[in-house]
Amino acid sequence: MKIFSIVAISVMLWMVVASDGHAYEVDTYDFLMPNVWPHKDELYLCTPIRISSSNFYIVGFQPKASMHTAHHMLLYGCLQPGGNGSVWNCGEMQNNDDDNLYPRANPCSSGSQIVYAWARDAPSLQLPTDVGFLVGGDSPIQYMVLQVHYMSKFPEGKTDNSGVYLKYTKERLRRQAGVLLLGTGGYLLPRREEHMETACAITEDKVIHPFAFRTHTHSLGRVVSGYAVVRSARGDQWRLLGKKDPQLPQMFYPVADSAPLRRGDVLAARCTMNNTHAYPVKIGPTNKDEMCNFYLMYWVEGEAPLQRKYCFTNGPPYYYWENAPEGFNLIPDRDASQL
Repeated sequence: MKIFSIVAISVMLWMVVASDGHAYEVDTYDFLMPNVWPHKDELYLCTPIRISSSNFYIVGFQPKASMHTAHHMLLYGCLQPGGNGSVWNCGEMQNNDDDNLYPRANPCSSGSQIVYAWARDAPSLQLPTDVGFLVGGDSPIQYMVLQVHYMSKFPEGKTDNSGVYLKYTKERLRRQAGVLLLGTGGYLLPRREEHMETACAITEDKVIHPFAFRTHTHSLGRVVSGYAVVRSARGDQWRLLGKKDPQLPQMFYPVADSAPLRRGDVLAARCTMNNTHAYPVKIGPTNKDEMCNFYLMYWVEGEAPLQRKYCFTNGPPYYYWENAPEGFNLIPDRDASQL
């Protein structure tokens, strides 16, 4: 297993000037698949790195991948990785079919959180000044695991080294980044438009500052929108965080509203889906299934990010905003479903 440490980095690329005026170095770590062979369709492969005992802050991500090769990539932070080797089959939602080439395991065995996601030839992501993901040292992220979803089998003898160039610094940053993934289960009935919806309240005494969002569906997604819902006696205030066509490059975009959010505020997301098929389509891992994901990237001042990393509901036909336990009102039904 590779180790992310001071002895395993490349030459310093640039200097960044912090908000207080001093400059710090930013280096690059090449986190790539070790020339794997995707030997069957719809294969998910994972490879890990162990972070050294020092603290590092990841401040940027430069993808090395093509949508013609990789359907998507996820970068997990883990307390412990799911596998012990250099590569394993990590299709969490797939059937337990035999795989004689790669052992099967989840991306993480404990402490799973998503740090970065990429799809559809999205470009690089640079975090705001003074903001970084804390890894290693006294962080709960002791390992990082790269997951790549390969849609199609490669010819025998052809291998792949897709991945991400991590931009990082050893400088202590005063703002820690975090990601909350909102998503659903459920299924889409044939030949109809459907709303897949989720919502979760902030229950921790922390102030989060949203700065980027990302949407993800497969081919049936038309619009994905995310909101901050501020509750009051006068009614719910739905503040748009971000909205995109998920068929565009699935990059992290700046949020529409960066106002801080606190305990009691609710984060909500909707995917407007159009099932043009004559059969139901379920949430699942393959390109024939669907997904409804809204990623919110945020920072907190001088403390750890939210302990909660995921916000999922059962989705249609079981869960909708209109029957959610939060008792929402003033739902922006039209705005949430149109670009």
